[in-house]
Amino acid sequence: MKLIIGLGNPGKEYENTRHNAGFLAIDDFAKANNANWKQDKSLRAETSKITVDGQQVILAKPTTFMNLSGEAAHAIASYYKVGIGDILVIQDEMDLAPGLMAFKLGGGAAGHNGITSVTQHLGTQDYARLRIGIGRPLEQIPTEKWVLGKLAKETETQIEKAPDAVHDWITLGLAKAMNKWN
Repeated sequence: MKLIIGLGNPGKEYENTRHNAGFLAIDDFAKANNANWKQDKSLRAETSKITVDGQQVILAKPTTFMNLSGEAAHAIASYYKVGIGDILVIQDEMDLAPGLMAFKLGGGAAGHNGITSVTQHLGTQDYARLRIGIGRPLEQIPTEKWVLGKLAKETETQIEKAPDAVHDWITLGLAKAMNKWN
């Protein structure tokens, strides 16, 4: 069983913001796979169960705010008994330019509070990530204001490719997906 978690903030005011790149990417993947979301309050997330090439996959969007995403990640992984090697977190990434996307295994949070929370609650940083580039501001803008700003067209285009990248992670594994997409 695989678990794919898209990071973002719930609520209309956060739709189509840089920080919700993970939500947007997992929504596109869900749509491509005819998934139906259901609210699961005990898991603190919207979830969907699908099958991809014979593998059961749980999709999740935490209903907590970004900084508490780890609470949902831990609850879902524990409930479904998903091992760390079968978890993919989709996140926005300031250290990648808009239009770039890359897989990564482990590593630090680079100031991303959602990743910090997931790492703390899972007890390890050794899970796979799909990082969607949002770039850094060209001028002195506080990080919070930048990540809550509207997506660049290049990032939107990359998000449209995310379902194919996620499919490759499920069917080919992390190493082959990294070789293909990084």
